[in-house]
Amino acid sequence: MLFLVITTVSCAQKSPRMQAHASIDGVKINVDYGAPSVRGRVIWGELVPYNKVWRAGANENTTISFDKDVLISGKPLSAGKYGFFIIPNKTGDWTIIFNKKNDAWGAFSYNESEDALRVNSTPDFVDDNQEQLKYSISSNSIDFAWEKVRLSIYVVSK
Repeated sequence: MLFLVITTVSCAQKSPRMQAHASIDGVKINVDYGAPSVRGRVIWGELVPYNKVWRAGANENTTISFDKDVLISGKPLSAGKYGFFIIPNKTGDWTIIFNKKNDAWGAFSYNESEDALRVNSTPDFVDDNQEQLKYSISSNSIDFAWEKVRLSIYVVSK
């Protein structure tokens, strides 16, 4: 019976919590997110609507923390832990949001007045499919990949 319960619970979790952590320019960075899979769905414009705030992952908010002050795409952001959101657009740049509220479920209680920083990022559309949403940290950016979209958020120590 216990085996059945454990199997059922682990199979039901379709968007596991994941983390990416590394340092850029001496700043420790941690990304904590729910990692949904495409599973044959149309992601951009349907599952994730255009022109609306999205939690940039599944379930609880995606959070990004920095142990030192940083510049994100050249704009200052204080050390801390932030709720991370994206506003995807059908054409042009996407809006990247670092919000002071970092403990919400989804974007239901998102409040623009609590934004610490907004920057734009140009998405790359690629041919290869990233089935499960993935964040990674390179030598100078936090990188997002899901379905056929790739975004990079450039970070340097302030």
